[in-house]
Amino acid sequence: MSSHSPKDIKKYNRWIVVLSIVIPLVVAALFGINLRDLGFNVQPLTMLPPIYATINGLTAVILIIAFIAIKNKNIVLHENLMTTAIGCSAVFLILYVAYHMTSDSTKFGGEGAIKYVYYFILITHIILSVIIIPFVLITFVRAITEDFEKHKKIARITFPLWLYVAISGVLVYIMISPYYA
Repeated sequence: MSSHSPKDIKKYNRWIVVLSIVIPLVVAALFGINLRDLGFNVQPLTMLPPIYATINGLTAVILIIAFIAIKNKNIVLHENLMTTAIGCSAVFLILYVAYHMTSDSTKFGGEGAIKYVYYFILITHIILSVIIIPFVLITFVRAITEDFEKHKKIARITFPLWLYVAISGVLVYIMISPYYA
C-alpha cells in the first residue's frame, strides 16, 4: 500500500492537471513565435530535427526495453528506464520548441497517396502527443505513490499511445526530411 497521504496524491493530481494544460499551451504559443521575426539575431537551429527525431527513436526503444524489464519483474531497471523515457521526452520538447522558434516551418512536398499517409501520421502524432501528457504523468504518479494496481491498469493504455507518439515522430521526420531547406 502507498506510503503517500491522500493530501500528497491530491497535490500530484493538481500538478498533473496544470502540466497537462500548460505544456501544450506553452508549446503552441512558442511554436508560433520565431525569434528572427522579432528582430533577434539568432541562427536557425537546423541541426535539431535529426537530433530530436533520434531522441524520439531512443524513447521508443527505451519504452520497449522497459516493457520487457517489467514483464521479467526487473522493477529497478523498469523504473530507471521509465524515468529516462520521461527525461528524453522533456529534452525532445525543449529541442523541438527551440528549432521552431529559430527556423521557418518546412512544408511537406510529397504528392499523391504519400501526402495523405504523411498527414495522417502527422495529425495523429500531434493529437496523441497532447493526449499522452496526462497519461504519462498519471502512470508515473501511480508508480511513485506505489498504487501498482492502478499503475498497471493505466500503463496498458499509456504504453501503446506513448510508443506510437515516439515512433510516429520518427516517421514524420523521415518523411519530411527531404524537404528541409
